[in-house]
Amino acid sequence: MSLGFGTRARIGQLYPSAGLCDYEIQLMAPEGVQFLTTRVPFKKTDINQHHAFCAHLEQHAYLLADAGVDLIAVNCTAVTMMAGPERLRRRLLSATAKPAVTTIDAVLEALPHQNMQRIGLLTPYPLEVRQAEIAYLARRGIEVVVEHATPCHSPIEQGSLSSQHWFEMAEKFAGQPIDGLLISCSGIQVAAQLQRIEERLQLPVIASNQALLWHCLRQLGITERSSGYGSLLAS
Repeated sequence: MSLGFGTRARIGQLYPSAGLCDYEIQLMAPEGVQFLTTRVPFKKTDINQHHAFCAHLEQHAYLLADAGVDLIAVNCTAVTMMAGPERLRRRLLSATAKPAVTTIDAVLEALPHQNMQRIGLLTPYPLEVRQAEIAYLARRGIEVVVEHATPCHSPIEQGSLSSQHWFEMAEKFAGQPIDGLLISCSGIQVAAQLQRIEERLQLPVIASNQALLWHCLRQLGITERSSGYGSLLAS
């Protein structure tokens, strides 16, 4: 885990207030890349909370801009999907003069990079959020062939599930006719299992925090990667 100063880059992370796993992206970051987190009100995983997250996002982004970050990352997969990543990027650039990325941007970049078009989807989302994500991906040419979930109703519930739980859930996708597995949610403990899941399934695996880190590093022109977190970060 890189805990050093941001000698190569500082990235501001806007993250759900009740989320427990904002450390995961720092865990996978290469030396000299520092994530600074500001929390945004978000306590339940229902549709209304997803829309409310973005209502005053600029106020929280100003705090990250004060720290001289190079990039602002809105890190919540479902929120950024529902709000529209292009609109969020424009709002934050206008407010802070800092470039911005979102988790769903990262996922959409990572899927074709890993040649994943027919996918398995694993989430902690309630049904309405899962249905919205499946439809969103379909509009972008990504077919969810099979999906499994452990529905959670709060970020605390999501983050409290062990990484072993997600490994066992991922095993359900073994032998399925898919190009790879998308583990969608930045609020779960899964980084430590990514390599193991890929080895078990013999398929590429994309997870939200992993994809966002990969996307941020590409945006900043940083080629160094940490090992042990799946083939996406190794690429």
